[in-house]
Amino acid sequence: MTGADHILSLHREIRRNHQARYYHRLHGVLLVLRGMSCQQAGRLIGDSARALQYWVKRFETAGLEGLYEKERPGRPRRLGPEHLEELKLVLQRQPTDFGLESDFWDAKSLSAYLRQNCAIVLGLRQCQRLLRQFGCNSPRARSKTFLRPAIINDETICESNSSRHN
Repeated sequence: MTGADHILSLHREIRRNHQARYYHRLHGVLLVLRGMSCQQAGRLIGDSARALQYWVKRFETAGLEGLYEKERPGRPRRLGPEHLEELKLVLQRQPTDFGLESDFWDAKSLSAYLRQNCAIVLGLRQCQRLLRQFGCNSPRARSKTFLRPAIINDETICESNSSRHN
């Protein structure tokens, strides 16, 4: 690995980690406060002079708190924490308990439940991710497997059982 590769690798790590980004901004502001221009400090740490100016301004107005990352704008989640808690309880029961035709929870039945009961439209892929997040394995992933709802621990709420179909 060359020196440039090492530098690139370190910059990637800084960008990947919230704590590292905070310390990176902290070092940049420290260089400016020690007498470097924003352009010099930016060149040294691999950021633009404008970024350093912004960080210094945030530090001057809010202190160290100003160097922490703020909430980034973006699309809000469709399912909030309250919906996820509700889903933990819902997935412990059969879809038929909610007027759905499926005997087991899969992406299609979960999507239908959310649409009917929560007025939330999620695609099948997102529903598959949710089922996986809650520890529910798709019955189509392995033949002769179905989902029997059960609480295994706080995080896993579905248990697969293949003995019933053997």
